[in-house]
Amino acid sequence: MPADDRQREYRREMLLASLLIAAGLAASALALTALTSRDAQKIAQATPPTQSTPGAETKPPAPPEPGTTGQRPSGVPPQPARPDPDAQKQGAQPALPPAPAEKVAPPIREK
Repeated sequence: MPADDRQREYRREMLLASLLIAAGLAASALALTALTSRDAQKIAQATPPTQSTPGAETKPPAPPEPGTTGQRPSGVPPQPARPDPDAQKQGAQPALPPAPAEKVAPPIREK
């Protein structure tokens, strides 16, 4: 008898699985028909088209963006972060604070 019970349970599970598959296909078909029945323009366009600002015809056009020439934007040449000692004597201040002192351990003794 246990073989008959297993076969009956197998049939019940297969029926449930086929019903679930059929329900999924039906839901997909309904969604597809709902999408195709709507206006395609509303689906394809997410945002409204851009409108010109009032008076845009009378405004001058924006200047073109400058191309990169490889030069600095100002005429000031780059300065070192730490000026040489002569420049420091003349009053030049370093751009960065002094670096922290390195921690040095005593040498490792070989045995």
